Amino acid sequence: MTMAKAQSKTKFVLCVENRECDDLEKGKVYVILSDAKAKRDGFLRIVDESGEDYLYPESYFVPLDLPSKAKAALGATS
Repeated sequence: MTMAKAQSKTKFVLCVENRECDDLEKGKVYVILSDAKAKRDGFLRIVDESGEDYLYPESYFVPLDLPSKAKAALGATS
């Protein structure tokens, strides 16, 4: 897969709530890791500030539609 295709498939969210989640920063952009089961259950798999991926309530985030330049600047290559 080319970098452009990988970047276009990468999904970004903005954290709008971090209640009881010390490893999330409100106002920060995060990359969503693919997890269909988590999505069905109302969660998103996010790599948080600890550097590990965890499930967080989907309601803590809003989806972002970023232009390719912004995705490249955020290092979206997966």
